[in-house]
Amino acid sequence: MSHEDIDRILEGEDEILPSSGFAASVMEAVRREAATPPPIPFPWKRAWPVAAAAVIALVGAPAVLFEVAGGAPGSTRPSPIPASSIEALLRTGTSVGAHWLIFAVVLTLVAMMASRRLAGGRA
Repeated sequence: MSHEDIDRILEGEDEILPSSGFAASVMEAVRREAATPPPIPFPWKRAWPVAAAAVIALVGAPAVLFEVAGGAPGSTRPSPIPASSIEALLRTGTSVGAHWLIFAVVLTLVAMMASRRLAGGRA
């Protein structure tokens, strides 16, 4: 390509015209895009309290269990809940089938996560 060709192109002597129907197809796409409604926003105002409660529960549960168990090993401080009460609670949970309930909840959660993964992560 010579300097004259470049100068001619830059000066705009040759007018570049779009192909037939190009402008109409672009305008149709613009109209179609303008007609689509905006996406529904995520309800963050409702989700933040739930997330905060989950964080508090995840952080607070080990602390409560630590306190119930009587603190650090070798501690002379008495436990707020006697060990016999904890044993009675565990026996009661076993007698009513709490382990099966926990198993059912865990199995349900695993099935839900697997189905979401197979569906491509769509909600």
